[in-house]
Amino acid sequence: MRAADRSTCYGECVVNARNELKIGLLPPPGSAPVEWRVSDTLVPYERAVAFMEQRATAIAAAREGELVWLIEHPPLYTAGTSAKPAQVLDAHFPIFESGRGGQMTYHGPGQRVAYVMLDLKRRGPDVRRFVASLEEWIIRTLAAFNVRGERREDRIGVWVRRPEKGDGFEDKIAAIGIRVSHWVTLHGMALNVEPDLTHFAGIVPCGVNEQRYGVTSLADLGIPISMPEVDMVLRREFETLFGAADQIVASTENTSPGRRSLASSAVPSR
Repeated sequence: MRAADRSTCYGECVVNARNELKIGLLPPPGSAPVEWRVSDTLVPYERAVAFMEQRATAIAAAREGELVWLIEHPPLYTAGTSAKPAQVLDAHFPIFESGRGGQMTYHGPGQRVAYVMLDLKRRGPDVRRFVASLEEWIIRTLAAFNVRGERREDRIGVWVRRPEKGDGFEDKIAAIGIRVSHWVTLHGMALNVEPDLTHFAGIVPCGVNEQRYGVTSLADLGIPISMPEVDMVLRREFETLFGAADQIVASTENTSPGRRSLASSAVPSR
């Protein structure tokens, strides 16, 4: 079995239907590497979405190649297609309608956002497998820093157990929310490296409001890792699941808005 077909299991296995899905979506043999782009400045949300939609349209039309774009945003909240007004408690920052699946989430400095634009027509038109592979990407990345991330069938996100806080306490360390248009994926995942966790208090993150479920980060767990170190592991683990990537450090300052396709679907933020 190839590494891309295995799901990581750390001792005790959690009952979860997504754990049974096949993991990894490698491209057909001979495919060009995925473009791996890293922006080293904060990228405004509207500009990022406009660029992402423009690029996804070009990928669907075979005019451009696939892309993974690693960025950080200024502090903001995004509302998914299932977001409710009651999930906004105290809006410290701007709120944007995202078009992705899911509810409310926060983005800001110290959080690594990965926008993943892959062609599922070529890789396999299986959205559930794609989402499970994104989760696995996060879980494997966390494992490289000795953090055990886990899926939960009844809750969205990748979670870390916090027994020191009390019995059954867990914190979310990463979220996933995607949209698929003409079988090209948009949006992706957000991993908390060292964001200001107090900024999450302005919303009910992803609709989870039980006291024993909170939010954490690598820094909060006592792991002082730089963003470039996280990026290096993200790329390595991405390649085992999705195939080769070529890195380009670039800006998208001059991008223009793309037109949102009506032939699309959204998957909840996980």
